[in-house]
Amino acid sequence: MTAPVGRTGRPPLTEARRDEIRREIARAAVDLFVTHGVTATTGEQIGRAVGLSARTVWRYFPSKESCVTPLFSEGIATITGLLREWPPGQPLDRALDEWLTAGRDLAGGPDEATVRALVRLTRTEPGLRAVWLQTYDEAEPAFARALAERSGLPSDDLRVTIRAAMFNAALRSAVEHYAWRDAAPQAEHGEQTEHGGRTEQAGHAEQAEQAEHTAHNEQATAERELEATLRQALAAAAEGVR
Repeated sequence: MTAPVGRTGRPPLTEARRDEIRREIARAAVDLFVTHGVTATTGEQIGRAVGLSARTVWRYFPSKESCVTPLFSEGIATITGLLREWPPGQPLDRALDEWLTAGRDLAGGPDEATVRALVRLTRTEPGLRAVWLQTYDEAEPAFARALAERSGLPSDDLRVTIRAAMFNAALRSAVEHYAWRDAAPQAEHGEQTEHGGRTEQAGHAEQAEQAEHTAHNEQATAERELEATLRQALAAAAEGVR
């Protein structure tokens, strides 16, 4: 009898491992986009940063801009999860408080800083802007399904569709404002002269400290505004839904 031929080579990757590889590629792509710009970044560079070939990168994503999709999508999944886990009979605003108290983040989770940098790039990079807008376009039906499940209405009911669209637009605007506001002012601090010896150096140190303090305050303000805008968006989405 001939012995059965077993499978040779590497075992197939689990879905969890494939998702992690996608996130690794996404983080590497953002780092390269921020450092070199989207145009100057190649698939080979992205792959090299995570120990993969460009060919493998293209198996996961159709273009270098689309490599960032997982970071955008995870934020959407977070909000959808909040809507789905919203306990019956509880105001959505209170559910958001409990969500935040549990340490869950509304702007990117463990990749929050990376996501903020990425969203800032969508302001000047058309390819990334297209991916960003497409992510929200694809998210709207998910928001509608979550709201429909809670309200007992069909997901294609016009009332649900309108609430989902309002919430989607408000959420995107809030995240963009949060990310763009987070960009620390650099023009007035970036150019320094080398005159005046120690006095000048002390002045530079003081300016740097003030700039850091200002950036911290602006970040805190942006976070408060993000939360306030999200609350308004959630309130609009929850109107008439129990």
